[in-house]
Amino acid sequence: QVQLVESGGGSVQPGGSLRLSCAASGRIRKIFTMGWHRQAPGKQRELVADIADSGDTSYANSVKGRFTISRDNAKNTVYLQMNSLNPDDTAVYYCSAEGVQLRNSMQMRDAWGRGIQVTVSS
Repeated sequence: QVQLVESGGGSVQPGGSLRLSCAASGRIRKIFTMGWHRQAPGKQRELVADIADSGDTSYANSVKGRFTISRDNAKNTVYLQMNSLNPDDTAVYYCSAEGVQLRNSMQMRDAWGRGIQVTVSS
């Protein structure tokens, strides 16, 4: 009953910016943590950033100072503002939701988006 849909990806030149959005839909009461992972071809999926319902954030060292994660709990949406992009940021970015509480249910579940491409090249 939970679906995550990413948007805002695309191609940019080095030094450019993109803002990713991910909207979670379903009968959602609460999401403990939302975040972004990325995966380049032949590489393992890695955490980029996440944000708890409290607003506490965590970032990969490679994106600190360049990326900013935020969320709108009323819309069940998480954002990733990406600045000063470089070719190493090229990957498929996946939205995640951890500890999703559905209405009228005590069960917790996790969800993943299908991913969105971000390409940084000249």
